[in-house]
Amino acid sequence: MTEPEPPTNLPADRRQFALEVVEQLRRAGHEALWAGGCVRDLLLERTPTDYDVATSAHPEQVRKLFGPRRTLSVGAAFGVIIVLGRNAGAGQVEVATFRNDAQYSDGRRPDAITFSTASEDAARRDFTINGMFYDPISQKVIDYVGGSADLQRGLIRAIGDADARIAEDKLRMLRAVRFAARFGFAIESATEAALQRHADQLSIVSGERMTAEMHKTLVTPGRELAVRTWASTGLLKVLLPTVAADWSTTGERICSLLRALQPCVWTSALSALLLPGFEKQTEVERASLLDDLKGRLKFSNDELAQLKFALTAQAQLTHAQQLAWSQLQPLLIHPHRSVAIDVLRARVLCGELAEIQLETVDARLALQPEQLNPTPLVDGQLLQSLGLRPGPRFKELINQARAAQLDGQLLDQSAAITWLKTQGN
Repeated sequence: MTEPEPPTNLPADRRQFALEVVEQLRRAGHEALWAGGCVRDLLLERTPTDYDVATSAHPEQVRKLFGPRRTLSVGAAFGVIIVLGRNAGAGQVEVATFRNDAQYSDGRRPDAITFSTASEDAARRDFTINGMFYDPISQKVIDYVGGSADLQRGLIRAIGDADARIAEDKLRMLRAVRFAARFGFAIESATEAALQRHADQLSIVSGERMTAEMHKTLVTPGRELAVRTWASTGLLKVLLPTVAADWSTTGERICSLLRALQPCVWTSALSALLLPGFEKQTEVERASLLDDLKGRLKFSNDELAQLKFALTAQAQLTHAQQLAWSQLQPLLIHPHRSVAIDVLRARVLCGELAEIQLETVDARLALQPEQLNPTPLVDGQLLQSLGLRPGPRFKELINQARAAQLDGQLLDQSAAITWLKTQGN
């Protein structure tokens, strides 16, 4: 029997593999450097999640050097080759040829590229903190764009002309806000002004890409700063128009909730963001909001279900202490209860609700499984054994019996049967 491989040290393995990629390119006579986000993270003393390599080698030279079995040419048209590690722990490295980009007609990808030098490659990137290179062999930072200084200042600054960088890829507006929120940085004034000038153009970005950025942003500790920036720059009008329309009256409450929110899944943060407006909406307006999230922003059915439950459950959770157990218990066994409770907890922490409501919920959740969700005394099989025929009445009787069981009015199946016999057909 083959012994299982010991667990790998993923960050160390990936860093080592990225170093080996650079070394192999150098031995073949090519310039090669680590590039982009991994350099930024190293300078911030954070462990990079992945490593990118920029090189003077052209895509066909990279493929020849590492071999077709260890390379993927999914981005070869843009000078990018994926090099695969020899094991899962090493992961993969994106190797990109130094390049210049032509016009971005679709606001996302360049129409064409030309291969270039490291300094020219740096100049076509988005923000200075993402435009640096690092030589892992000599352990030196190579900075053509002033990224090191902006890291020290805590600034998100577009490389070169901010309007041009945004014109190339409109999603960069959301990325600027996300980086500011992630690192607690400020957005440099000229860059922020460009966001304001071009915010309405975000609408040409696909719903999937906008949602992915919202997701990444709302799970950061700086989510409140991010949402304030979305609002002040006009990006919120494109992302969530109904929230933007009510921002003058609901904005401070939204920020209070986001500030109080504990580390959570992104749908919890989005629920807190939507709640103040949702509470004021009619059923038709609420349905329209959810339709917009699904149609325009391409939310999954599961994400929509989480949001809908978290938002609608607040009306009852607000009065958890006063609810009968038969009213509260279904909320606490719901598959999306954690999202709703995240929001409830934030409401208590920011002083919007009395602590007793959350204490009631937490105490109930601490019950043993058989107490929190006891086996129902009445089901369809029992009803049929008593001579009742399946039909709409079945569900009504099962629900009534379940409520009576949870509220202590039916203690065992014998009592349930006696009760059922009094209900008729």
